[in-house]
Order: sequence, then C-alpha cells, then structure tokens
Amino acid sequence: MTDLLPRNRTDRDGNAPGIPPRLAPADRCTWRAPDDSTLGLLRHGRITDCELVPWGSNYTFAVRLEHDDHPPTVAIYKPRDGEIPLWDFPTGTLYRREYAAFLVSCMLGWYFVPPVVIRDGPHGIGTVQLYVEPARGVHDGEVRDTFTSQLQRIALFDLITNNADRKASHCFVGADEPQLWGIDHGLTFHVHPKLRTVIWDFCGQPIAQELLEAMEALEREADRVRATLRPYLTRQEVEMFLRRVAALREAGIFPHLNPRRNIPYGW
Repeated sequence: MTDLLPRNRTDRDGNAPGIPPRLAPADRCTWRAPDDSTLGLLRHGRITDCELVPWGSNYTFAVRLEHDDHPPTVAIYKPRDGEIPLWDFPTGTLYRREYAAFLVSCMLGWYFVPPVVIRDGPHGIGTVQLYVEPARGVHDGEVRDTFTSQLQRIALFDLITNNADRKASHCFVGADEPQLWGIDHGLTFHVHPKLRTVIWDFCGQPIAQELLEAMEALEREADRVRATLRPYLTRQEVEMFLRRVAALREAGIFPHLNPRRNIPYGW
C-alpha cells in the first residue's frame, strides 16, 4: 500500500445509489452488508490525492477520499482508460465487470467484495473501491480451517461469475474484521469458460443445501438479476451467467478442475 493515509454519472456508466436487495435466503455464513454512508463516501468523496500502485497489471491508483462526514479514507481507483487491452476480453469493459461482480455478491448476500462504485476520477470513468488492509501472517491452512463456509461461497461465486483471475492475493483475511475478502473481479462474466482459481479445496464435494438455495433464488428472480446486470454486461454475458447458475444447481457438486487450464497466471 502507498503512504496515502467529480460527480458520479447517471448514464450507462453510472450507478444508482445503494445496492440491490438480497435475493438469496439468509444463511449461517454472515458478512456485514455495506452501508449507505460508505457507498456515499466512495461515490461523492473528493479525491484529494492519487498515487499509482506500481505492481498492478492495469493502471491502478491509491486515492484519498475526503468528505465532511468521514475521516480521510483510502480507496483503489481503476480507470477505464488505464485498462491494458486483452485478446479475450473486450477493451474498456473490466471496470463494469468489477462492478457487476459486486452486484452479484450483494444479490447473494455474500458481502465479501469491498464496496465499490463507478464514478469519474482524475483519469476518467472507472471503479473506486474501499481499500481493505489484509491481515499479516495468516496461512492458507488457517484460512481453510477457520473460514471454510466463506471460502466455499467464494469458490461458488467464482464458478458462476466465470472468474479468470482468482489469485491467492485476491482472497485474504482482513486486518480489522475477521472475515474473508475478495478483490480484483475485472476478468469475470466471459461467455466462454475462463475459470482460473487457486481455490481447489472443494472439488468433487457436494454443494451445501443453503448454497443450492441461493442459486435457486437467482434463478427464481432471473428477471431482477437481468435488470440489475444488463447496464454493465452484454445480454449474452448475463444469460450465460444464469446458465452457469442453473448448471451448478442441477449438478449439486463442485466440479473437478483442470490443472492445466484452471490455474491463474502468476498465481
């Protein structure tokens, strides 16, 4: 992290206040939902400093947000114009995919994605996401043993969103709250199979009933899901997302993965 202790838009590149309602039933694994105050800070806070994060594959910035009702807050800003072109993802769409992934986590009630909004910044439209400090000295075995339920949900989330970039550093325990967080969801929702993940712990295991019920809720509320995601994804991407949800619910197990194809680059 660096030493860092415009208006939102209302067109297709903007987002409405608040988050979508939870569609899935409540379950035993609880994350705290983001509050309107934090979302308001991300959306309307003044960006008073902006520093390049040099290790990102795209242009990523640590920014300081200031607002009358909040102390200075660090966030991560990923402008659309800083996205490096990829051969398999349409140019200029990663920031929308990042935000769509947050919306899916909210509809499921799995609030492991730090609050994020789409807004203008010093380098144009992009995402601004609350920075969460990772805890130090937490090993993989401890994560699996202590946060098994949360890790299962993140693994299932990656399957339905077709996450092509679940590196080990993209899933971590927060320093201030004893929960798992997941970040960097720009490479999601591709219409072709792209899953690349380090979470292989549950391959071949049955998907818990409460997780199947969450998938059923998305299917049952498919029209609401479409209305929520269509401003940020293509029609085909949304329909393929719903197909993956249905396929996993019908299969009832975490699929076996391919060690050649399903490992993220630079994991």
